[in-house]
Amino acid sequence: MTQEWFELIKFTDNQDFVIEKVRLKEKNITIEGEFELPPLSRLSNNDQIFIIAFLKTHGNIRDMEKLFGISYPSVKNRLNKISKQLEFVEVNPPTEKNEVLEQLYKDEITVEQALKKLGGKK
Repeated sequence: MTQEWFELIKFTDNQDFVIEKVRLKEKNITIEGEFELPPLSRLSNNDQIFIIAFLKTHGNIRDMEKLFGISYPSVKNRLNKISKQLEFVEVNPPTEKNEVLEQLYKDEITVEQALKKLGGKK
């Protein structure tokens, strides 16, 4: 992360903001509009640092304990807190949904049958 990014986060005090102009330096192209920040960019400065450290340690919680001087439960709690802010991916879809998708993939059922099983269009 660059110092400028840290300054921007500090300046905005973690309030929601929108990017309205994007400039591609090497191509001298500017795009104006309303752009949302990616989910990881919306995390607080401290949470971003924590996630970067977690990735750098390859998810080794013992290394995280040493690095931050905190206990195993504290690392897990912090990761759980951060993950709740990033609920945009269904990590463990319901088994029934997986089974229906598997049946669809194997051509055992039609799209219409799959939708019906999943509670969609009939």
